[in-house]
Amino acid sequence: MPAATKKVIFPPGAKIAGPYSPGVLAGGFLYVSGQGAKGPDGKFPESARDQVRQCLDNVKTIVEAAGLTMQHLVYAQVYVPTPWNYEGIDRAWTEYFGRNGPARAVLGIERLPEDTPIEINAVAVVDAATRREVWLPHPEYRLAEVPDAVMAGEMLYLSGIPASNPKDALNRMSEVLMAADMDFRNMVFVNPYLTSAVTYEEMNRAYAPFFEFGNPPARATIQVVGPVPIQFTGVAIKDLAKRRAVRPKNMEPSPTASPCVFAGDILYCSAKSAFIPGPNSGVYASGVEEQVRMSFRNLLDGLEEAGMKLSDVVAANVYLDDIADFAKMNGAYKTYFAEAPPTRTTIQQVRPVKERRANDRGQWPDLEQISFVAIR
Repeated sequence: MPAATKKVIFPPGAKIAGPYSPGVLAGGFLYVSGQGAKGPDGKFPESARDQVRQCLDNVKTIVEAAGLTMQHLVYAQVYVPTPWNYEGIDRAWTEYFGRNGPARAVLGIERLPEDTPIEINAVAVVDAATRREVWLPHPEYRLAEVPDAVMAGEMLYLSGIPASNPKDALNRMSEVLMAADMDFRNMVFVNPYLTSAVTYEEMNRAYAPFFEFGNPPARATIQVVGPVPIQFTGVAIKDLAKRRAVRPKNMEPSPTASPCVFAGDILYCSAKSAFIPGPNSGVYASGVEEQVRMSFRNLLDGLEEAGMKLSDVVAANVYLDDIADFAKMNGAYKTYFAEAPPTRTTIQQVRPVKERRANDRGQWPDLEQISFVAIR
């Protein structure tokens, strides 16, 4: 099968802070890197409303450079260091889009690169005629005038589904899927965003029964600061015949996450750290650079099992324990993408670990995680 055409979108005057592309057009979709609130004058607007609008204007320059409009957007993630005026985000969002905006998740995190007060990434569909919004009749949990999901061809992008506990969030996700004539079997990627109010173990206990053992979606489980105890977002594909989980031979089947899942020609890969599986499992790399290299090795296992390579990656998310490690992370990261790097969003979700030292088994704390989207 011939490789998908991959076109890097680089608007005139665009300045980037690392080895990533502002936008990548491939497989009928445009992927947009996280855009901060810095204006053309190099300054951040003062008000929350203007900061949101500036982020969206920065996204717009990339979207329009690809020959699309903001009405082509199907999904966006909004990252905001706390404290933040969430009502201000919603007001600015409604002013910008009305009721025709993309599916959306708003996430409270610790810090962003260059200390931007807000950052937004996005996905747009090339053929806007395939775009359809999904609204539930009585969405009591909706935070703003944002659709519960947006269909783009056969792909469904789900807005953030907030709740006080995992089971309620998953039941609400089921309602959104049903409104699009789908169910949990159609999910290909899920982002559970947890605050300290919900433990990883508690979330997994609730999560696993909703999916087939050994065939769940790819997943990136990320701890955040707010604004709700737990929030799920995700992507599903309409045609189950085009959904296929990929598991390297050295990995055991899991009840909660597949290493990668195909949705047609799009491959969604779970977030990976430097974790080494097996009887002596754990992270044994002490520094950020070494951990990034191990994460890439783990991600390559999934790509290679799918018959793909790093040049097929169109989007990446990097989660750092400390944004102060941004330059070190970039130093290791850039060695894997010599030309046409994917889009990227980099955040620090929560406060850094207190002590960066090995335990009595020689295991170190996670300092980073990386997830990929690739297109064949």
